[in-house]
Amino acid sequence: MLRLGLCCLFRQAPIKFRTTTARVISRLPRAEQLARIDQLCLENAQQLQNALDEVRRLGLGAFRVLSPLFPLCTHPDIGYQLEQLPSAEQIRETLSEVRRRKERYHLRLSFHPDQFVLLSSPRPEVTEASLNELNYQNELAELIGADVINLHAGGVYGDKTAALERLRTRIDALPEAIRQRLTLENDDQSYHVLDLLPLCESLSVPLVYDVHHHRCNPDSLTIEEATAACLQSWNRVGREPYLHISSPKHGWSANPKPHADFIDPIDFPREWLALRATLDVEAKAKEHAVLRLKEQLNLPDWPVQGANHG
Repeated sequence: MLRLGLCCLFRQAPIKFRTTTARVISRLPRAEQLARIDQLCLENAQQLQNALDEVRRLGLGAFRVLSPLFPLCTHPDIGYQLEQLPSAEQIRETLSEVRRRKERYHLRLSFHPDQFVLLSSPRPEVTEASLNELNYQNELAELIGADVINLHAGGVYGDKTAALERLRTRIDALPEAIRQRLTLENDDQSYHVLDLLPLCESLSVPLVYDVHHHRCNPDSLTIEEATAACLQSWNRVGREPYLHISSPKHGWSANPKPHADFIDPIDFPREWLALRATLDVEAKAKEHAVLRLKEQLNLPDWPVQGANHG
């Protein structure tokens, strides 16, 4: 059965994740900085509990957790460790409850770091910042039981072969806890499926197949062949595959890269209906789009009794 996933935010449900800016926080003394951030982190952890309740109520099977759940955690000047926050123990317990609900509801949780996380970059300072962000997201993933941290390969930097080799070297050097969660996704501009498959195979890193990106940035593989390669990469590590879908906001004849509010059923590969896989629905209408696709595909609610692949 296909497991549908919601990405990060809600349109209708009263679940809001709070944030702040470095400009606002930098004006405060350090103790006040940590006090302000502490309340944001605690509230966001509580909202994440509510998010899992809502995902379960909607009959969905997965949720992508937004990266800045702990705002400014890896900022070079304002960054902090959880232990520095006054409510650290309460935040940890709240996130432990998130994990318990994830297991009780048989949900799958993931992270998708922002575009500034670039392990293929030739600039050491970018690599260092990227590794700091991965460490932070992995700590959160440990606390809540998320099994995927999904990355794009990054830029080409004038030499795709050299960029892929840097990516290979840096993934190979990651701590095992991060390696076990790391996945790579084809993008809509630089790296298509065939670019990533050799690296995924040699490092035993699963491929997250984004069919919209593949249509924007095609290679010689058909959708069926790319899907099969994705499934094989996940079977190699004994885990449930991950897929992404979206539709073009302006249609396929114009710039197809921006995402539409909803998924056009014609963009859904019909062979996916028979898969046991997680499908993140990347659509601007959020839960409305996921529920519409669920209805169009005639999918039942994700069963609490189903097997947990997190």
